[in-house]
Amino acid sequence: MGIRDNSLVTLRYFDHSILTPFFPLTYGLGKLGGIMSEKTLTRMDLADAVHTQVGLSRNESAELVEDVLTHVSDALVRGESVKISSFGTFSIRDKAARIGRNPKTGEEVPIHPRRVLTFRPSHLTKDRVAEGNKK
Repeated sequence: MGIRDNSLVTLRYFDHSILTPFFPLTYGLGKLGGIMSEKTLTRMDLADAVHTQVGLSRNESAELVEDVLTHVSDALVRGESVKISSFGTFSIRDKAARIGRNPKTGEEVPIHPRRVLTFRPSHLTKDRVAEGNKK
């Protein structure tokens, strides 16, 4: 399912059409023909998409989705980037300590160093989302 290359984990799928229902940014476009909805894409939705499009049993589909999500989150915990071709890249960014300010009181407050998760969408994902905004 994935190829590990130093600090970059690349996931590749044998059928690109399977990716459409897998991700929230494309879910409204793929499922509802361009109409954005308030629906949240869940693990169950992903497992149902695998069950329907790949033909695995519901239990195997749920297990596969869980394994992929675990693999992705484990890579992020290790500080690796996760690139999903034609979708985008998840990466970890270390933020330094700094002094912030309470907007109500103006009091200076120390902000501790932390790691944050960032996502950079691919051009294809950006284009699909932009197309959805035009409809």
